Amino acid sequence: MCGIAGIFHHDREKPVDRQTLTAMAAIQHHRGPDGFGVEVMPGVGFSHARLAIIDLCETGNQPLVSQDGRMMLTHNGEFYDFQRLRADMTSRGERFHTKTDSGLALALYRRFGLARTLEELRGEFAFGLYDSQDDHLLLVRDRFGIKPLYWTRTADSLVFGSEIKVLFAHPEVKRNFSSQGVFHQLMQTIVPGSTPFEDVHQVQPGHVLSIKRRDGRLNIREYPYWDMEFPPLNEQARGRSEEDCIESVRAKLLEAVQLRLVADVPVGCYLSGGIDSCSILGLAAAVRQDPVKAFTIGFDNADYDESPIAREMAESVGAEQDILRLDSSHLYDHFVETHWHTERTIYNTLGVAKLLMSRHVHETGYKVVVTGEGSDELFAGYPSFRRDMFLHGLEHMPEDERRQWRRMLAESNQLVKGAMLAAEEFHDEALDELCGFTPACLQPWLDASRRVPAILSGDLRSQLEDYQPGRAIAEQIDPEAIKGRHPLDIAQYVWIKTQLEGQILTWGGDRVDMANSMEARPAFLDHHLAEEAARIPPSYRIKGRIEKYVLREAMKGLLPKVLYEREKFAFMAPPAHTSEDEEEAFRTLLDTYLSDEAVKDSGLLDPQGVKEVFDVHDSPDSSHSTLVQLDALINHMLGVQILDRDFVEADLPARARKTADQLGWTVEKSDPLEPVASH
Repeated sequence: MCGIAGIFHHDREKPVDRQTLTAMAAIQHHRGPDGFGVEVMPGVGFSHARLAIIDLCETGNQPLVSQDGRMMLTHNGEFYDFQRLRADMTSRGERFHTKTDSGLALALYRRFGLARTLEELRGEFAFGLYDSQDDHLLLVRDRFGIKPLYWTRTADSLVFGSEIKVLFAHPEVKRNFSSQGVFHQLMQTIVPGSTPFEDVHQVQPGHVLSIKRRDGRLNIREYPYWDMEFPPLNEQARGRSEEDCIESVRAKLLEAVQLRLVADVPVGCYLSGGIDSCSILGLAAAVRQDPVKAFTIGFDNADYDESPIAREMAESVGAEQDILRLDSSHLYDHFVETHWHTERTIYNTLGVAKLLMSRHVHETGYKVVVTGEGSDELFAGYPSFRRDMFLHGLEHMPEDERRQWRRMLAESNQLVKGAMLAAEEFHDEALDELCGFTPACLQPWLDASRRVPAILSGDLRSQLEDYQPGRAIAEQIDPEAIKGRHPLDIAQYVWIKTQLEGQILTWGGDRVDMANSMEARPAFLDHHLAEEAARIPPSYRIKGRIEKYVLREAMKGLLPKVLYEREKFAFMAPPAHTSEDEEEAFRTLLDTYLSDEAVKDSGLLDPQGVKEVFDVHDSPDSSHSTLVQLDALINHMLGVQILDRDFVEADLPARARKTADQLGWTVEKSDPLEPVASH
């Protein structure tokens, strides 16, 4: 829900330009086309682009200013269980003048302070809260990073927003790549908290960025308020019964789904052929009195199409299914547009498919869907987790069983080798030192990183001569969070800190959903459910050959037999090399963005290095896993070139002002807008 932006000057007496705030809201109008607002206080200002989901009246408009004028809030996302919390706060004497969930943050903060507020808030959110009493700005991001929040500094201000383009709409924010940022865009996995651009940062998941203005200076501190805590091995040894784990997961997931069905607009579900989204749909259908609308992507390549199983699930619960059939050859037609929204490179056109799906959902009149993201993270569903469990968590397995595991892993992981799994075991010294092994989820991208220096321009290559991407990632992982933990816990924790936030929830989630004003609600990432999942013994998360065992058993009663017995299938779009038509569309993009002239103009890549990648890619001797890896690398090279054109070379402040004019979003340059009372 919504897009947020703000400016915090070093000097309290310096006026905030309301037109700039308006432009910052306008450039993200896709996140909130239902209206906008601007509020300013001495030396600080917020703006907001609204997607109306809770309290559709004008009383739900933001930014919110407290009745006493002390505090100001701009909020993106949802606070769940808000009716109960609002009633509780009302019984304590609070008075609310809006029915939105957003007003809770101000009421809780004023009465209890920040720590208690964050304990109470449940859901996916990012918000800026200014307290004039202490001249203090707080930027807060939800526990898993479902909602984005970026910040940077100019010579005399801190600027923040829901998207990077929001920062770049400010005329004083510099737009340059960082050398390390380019490196990580080309290898897929980014350093937590970083972006492709110089001095542009993310508020990390589960963190608070605290900015206090003191004597014309900003004192900035970032600290965590929550983390995914797996118990040490000595605590796991006490054990829990299998039945207790199954019952607790069922109860927590049902509660999470129920809360995410609350809205003042229709709520649908995303439905693939996996047990994650099928579980969500099954519970939603049982809770609701009316049929649930289920949205499914179908691909024209049978190897990647999950719609037949999704159809069986929809029929079993009486859902109203809507299947969007996608011709994979047309996915590259929307590749450039997708990068405008993802603001980072993507290795597979699944992000494009998700963009087209959210557009379809929006066109049917839906603004909200409940989704299955997060299940694989909590219950160990990815192929990389099974590999790590086998190699590092089952050292005492008899040799005949180990041979069976090797055969099983080789057979079930064939399609994802080179992308989700490395073709061969890869070791990184820093990660081996930190984790005791290199988590398999990072291995394919660290393997691909060895190709990166050769395709970088000479200037970038020299800047990164001694750069170690694995060490840069390892340095951002809290060693205390994985010390003394089971190898499966370590693998899941590292994935959550890297791939979940940097990939699944970014170009596979919020950014391509909100591109079409459509809010996705991942029920599995409810932190109450996540904390329960962390306490489940590893042997129940993966039991024998069965991944997500506890979840399967908890949802057994509502899953079709074929789905209950099916192994995890990685949901991906068909890579370019799998279709001649898709390859042709792919080549059209290459001619535009990776021609010798285009490469020389950007100065980011080396023309000879690029040519050598294509020589290997086009060789008839290249294996399937090599083609998968090179398809990903070429997608990243395309992405870097696209980002350069649309974010570095483009005049984004001018584009933002033009968009504001076209939308008719204007404000007076003087006198603050009438405050909207929140409590």
